[in-house]
Amino acid sequence: MSYGEAKPEIYVQMGHTGAVESVAFSSDGKYIASGSRDKTIKLWEASTGKLMRTFEGHRSSVNSVFFSPDGKYIASGSRDSTIKLWEVSTGKLVRTFEGHRSSVNSVCFSPDGNYIASGSGNKNVASESSDRTIKLWEVSTGKLVRTFEGHRSSVNSVCFSPDGKYIASGSGSVLGSSDNTIKLWEVSTGKLVRTFEGHESVVTSVCFSSDGKWIVLGSSDNTIKLWEVSTGKLVRTFEGHKAAVNSVFFSPDGKYIASGSFDNTIKLWELSTGELVRTFKGHKDVVNSVAFSPDGNYIASGSWDKAIKLWEVSTGEVLWTVKGHERWGTSVCFSPDGKYIASGSFDNTIKLWEVSTGKLVRTFEGHERWVTSVCFSLDGKYIASGSDDDTIKLWEVSTGKLVRTFEGQHGVLSVCFSPGGKYIASGSWYRTIKLWEVSTGKLVRTFEGHTDTVNSVAFSPDGNYIASGSKDNTIKLWEVSTGKLVWTAKGHIDAVYSVCFSPDGNYIASGSFDNTIKLWELSTGELVGTFEGHTGAVLSVCFSPDGKYIASGSGSWDNTIKLWEVSTGKLVRTFEGHEDEVWSVAFSPDGKYIESGSWNGTIRLWDVKSGKEVAQFIFFSDGEWVVITSEGYYDASANGEKYINVRVRNEVYGVEEYRDIFHRPDLVKYAFVINFLVGLSVSNMTYGEAKPEIYLQMGHKAAVKSVAFSPDGNYIASGSEDDTIKLWEVSTG
Repeated sequence: MSYGEAKPEIYVQMGHTGAVESVAFSSDGKYIASGSRDKTIKLWEASTGKLMRTFEGHRSSVNSVFFSPDGKYIASGSRDSTIKLWEVSTGKLVRTFEGHRSSVNSVCFSPDGNYIASGSGNKNVASESSDRTIKLWEVSTGKLVRTFEGHRSSVNSVCFSPDGKYIASGSGSVLGSSDNTIKLWEVSTGKLVRTFEGHESVVTSVCFSSDGKWIVLGSSDNTIKLWEVSTGKLVRTFEGHKAAVNSVFFSPDGKYIASGSFDNTIKLWELSTGELVRTFKGHKDVVNSVAFSPDGNYIASGSWDKAIKLWEVSTGEVLWTVKGHERWGTSVCFSPDGKYIASGSFDNTIKLWEVSTGKLVRTFEGHERWVTSVCFSLDGKYIASGSDDDTIKLWEVSTGKLVRTFEGQHGVLSVCFSPGGKYIASGSWYRTIKLWEVSTGKLVRTFEGHTDTVNSVAFSPDGNYIASGSKDNTIKLWEVSTGKLVWTAKGHIDAVYSVCFSPDGNYIASGSFDNTIKLWELSTGELVGTFEGHTGAVLSVCFSPDGKYIASGSGSWDNTIKLWEVSTGKLVRTFEGHEDEVWSVAFSPDGKYIESGSWNGTIRLWDVKSGKEVAQFIFFSDGEWVVITSEGYYDASANGEKYINVRVRNEVYGVEEYRDIFHRPDLVKYAFVINFLVGLSVSNMTYGEAKPEIYLQMGHKAAVKSVAFSPDGNYIASGSEDDTIKLWEVSTG
């Protein structure tokens, strides 16, 4: 199949990792947009449920999404107090609208697409400091046109009338003086036209009928109410939900109302009679948002269960479900020889990946709760894992067998082998560090002194000391042989999440929830320097093997890895690509790569010199996995392909018809093993023929047309248009 000049883009379908707060259909019904607490907006193909694109840029929960009338743009409102405008076809951020002082709870385009209305406030508490306003923005310039003031509590929902002359707003807060009203505003003047009163609790959602005669609203008093716009009279109350109603939406023909509720259901109501037509059951948690398709045949719903569902209105059947992607990743670690990566997970397992191929080698099962930390022994024969099940387990890498379980510490958060492999140190929720003898499993010593959770522990290179980082904002240095506290370092203004020794043992690096990395002198405990640049909590730090650099991984709204020069404190490079918090970073033993693990279950491998992503590993809750290179070549488990999509322009396809092009385990292997030798280019590929051109970055003087491994894997032979054949040693390049 030929697609002209358009290059297929291959990517992995991943659902939201947080509650879905809002869903919306495009005007042509082809797409569904969803906003989530994971800070992203996702675009889905309505007919299939395939992921089209992910929009990233908000620093907090995305509370509301809305398509422009022409379908070219998406507006999003966020808890970060901003509205953002996105281009649907490219995913690019067009503009950010700033001016609200509180969470933006709702956004809506005017019917002509020239304006955006936004409602703001704190839904939980009504206070003077909360915003409580509606703002009108000019789309083309981003300028604030007008502010509508009058609500006494949070503005939770805004909606334009079909003719664009009015804005309806719903208000209320859970605590404090809540006005629980709907107000009707004249757009051209900002004047308050009418106030609709009658709900006994928070107004969560408002919607105009297509003819503009009616306003329907949902409330936390479990009811839906219908109001006549021209008179302000209450026409009807719809009762049947067993909990708060979060979202209401008119059908395009105005005959029906859909409602989503805290009782996990969607209900369909007949407008003229108020009768319940149908109840849609299937979500496992609160339904936050519902929307009719433009033809009225379907309802989309988003839920706290992280799922999006498409329902057929006439039958009540679910046509498809996009499940949320569980937050799985907690810790990653290279084996000492660089051949493997171990990863710990929220699914209670440890997974072992082969770096040269990207394949999942083995899964270690036995923990009863999530795995918080993993660490290889120096000889690479064992993996230690700490878990929230109050145990540390020792695993044999070659067989996957459980060797020993260490019990006696509650809420293990961090584990580390001593350099000689004789001991394991562990930090926990309960403020202590414990030292364990590996050969017997016996507890040797307990180190006490922290006043809060111990998030990280690390041995000095000579094994004489243990450093610990704590939620009490301090780093402590302990003498292993005696258990004595050597010094306490104070300087961070928030919890310390990670500590790491320099290879020469002279320094300790620490990462903190205060968004900084600090460097401390081992001999004195004095602060040497502070590295600033992250906009979110620093959850992991690691020195390069030569001690010249520090890599740091960040969470909150940052989600990046940064590389810092130790001697100057300068930021060398930022690695971007993760869609969720980066919980763990580690250098490969040769220092050429950084691996990073994210809370959404992805592991990425980065080239330190270029800053480019080499590949990413993704594993799913059903046991399937995918590894995909930056060029789009992939390998996968038996059924892993179901998670892979191919986008051509704004059309999305399953990977089946592109399998011959992109399913290339051989090229995945090349990406890992000879990333420093060759680059893979698809610029001249005809997409009916799988013929990637391989060109040499160093060594050959012309395009490399063929490469092959020796049977023992120690060598690579390459043939080139420069009329030469070269033999490369894999281990040295």
